[in-house]
Amino acid sequence: MSTTRPLRVAIVGAGPAGVYAADILSKSGLEVGIDLFERLPAPFGLVRYGVAPDHPRIKQIIVALHKILERGDIRLLSNVDYGTDVTLTDLRRFYDAVIFSTGAIRDADLPIPGIDLPGSYGAADFVSWYDGHPDVPRTWPLEAKHVAVLGAGNVALDVARMLSKHPENLLPTEIPDNVHQGLLANPVTDVHLFARRGPAQVKFSPLELREMGHVPDVDVIVYPEDFDFDEGSMAAIHSSNQTKQVVKTLTDWTLKEPEDLTASRRIHLHFLHRPVAVLGPDHVTGLRTERTVLTGDGSVTGTGQLHDWPVEAVYRAVGYFGSPLADLPFDEIAGVIPNREGRVVEADGTPVPGVYTTGWIKRGPVGLIGHTKSDAAETIKHLVSDVDALERATEPDPAAVIAHLAARGVEPVEWSGWMVLDTYEQALGAPHGRERIKVVPREEMLAVIRRET
Repeated sequence: MSTTRPLRVAIVGAGPAGVYAADILSKSGLEVGIDLFERLPAPFGLVRYGVAPDHPRIKQIIVALHKILERGDIRLLSNVDYGTDVTLTDLRRFYDAVIFSTGAIRDADLPIPGIDLPGSYGAADFVSWYDGHPDVPRTWPLEAKHVAVLGAGNVALDVARMLSKHPENLLPTEIPDNVHQGLLANPVTDVHLFARRGPAQVKFSPLELREMGHVPDVDVIVYPEDFDFDEGSMAAIHSSNQTKQVVKTLTDWTLKEPEDLTASRRIHLHFLHRPVAVLGPDHVTGLRTERTVLTGDGSVTGTGQLHDWPVEAVYRAVGYFGSPLADLPFDEIAGVIPNREGRVVEADGTPVPGVYTTGWIKRGPVGLIGHTKSDAAETIKHLVSDVDALERATEPDPAAVIAHLAARGVEPVEWSGWMVLDTYEQALGAPHGRERIKVVPREEMLAVIRRET
């Protein structure tokens, strides 16, 4: 590629994956202009809309992302919907390369009978509600006294904790007002979390698990009969300090005496129970599980022994799943954009020139922030090595894409606009001793940004 002008790169998705990709590209040694597109009015993706509000430690990731974007060398263009406001053909006119980092926000399927009954929910939808995502309803049907949560990861823990935690204990957080009001009416007394494998196989982080044991007026109950360790379990415990800590916490909870369990709400952790059906004629009335046994290598097999649990709601937290993007290939089984180390390819393996991907839409919804950084570095390494072969954009002027959006009636929210909303939310929270109170409706967010309130 000629060096008569800077490389122009668009990144679609302003969550951690997109921001880290932009940061790494900006430090690659290339002269480059980067535009970071986001369909919501606010950046930061699942860190803003996928982390429980009572986890401010994880929310601090936003501070690191904020520092990257406030430098000013990466242009943020929020409130722009890829596929509607701008297409891949459009982006190829304005940019020499495009990176997709749109993440995975849908719930993975759990193909068991009754999973679609009223009263059966996806955890991702519930998380979006309690995190104040602008594209979900303002209310949530909290009517069940007994609830089942299916899954053995941190999202399952978050859902169980948010369902059982008393709303007043969430007030110091950035919980939106409509969510607090909704939780006030929550009649729940018992939340049952089901994991199909044993205590040594769960994906809880030690810190999140321990935190659950300190929720006021909520008892955590673990059943000794659900504890089993095979050779694979012992190997996992000895080889992983994280697994060792998780198993120790769970084991300590099995030693609680019945007289110590005095809270008004309870979280029951059940291991070696595989969900096989959600029960009910026209609404959830129960969950059926099959007892499983460890097979020696940490995996399990069914025993045929069934148990019915009387619950009135079921939340599946069995993973996130990516969504197809217009004009791009998509792997419907893995829920990702087909790629080779970040270079997008067609289903038959043919490369899509100038198009790349990173983050969960590249590799699936696994790994922590550290994985996201190394994943972005891999993609950027390939983009940089491809520079000389990239087809040049025909309209590379940074003003051209803004004019294109304006012609479609789209007014992007740039970094300065986000700063207005950020300051406003913090000001809402300050009188209450809270870091912020999140503005939820999209139209209200935009009114604040445009100083119409």
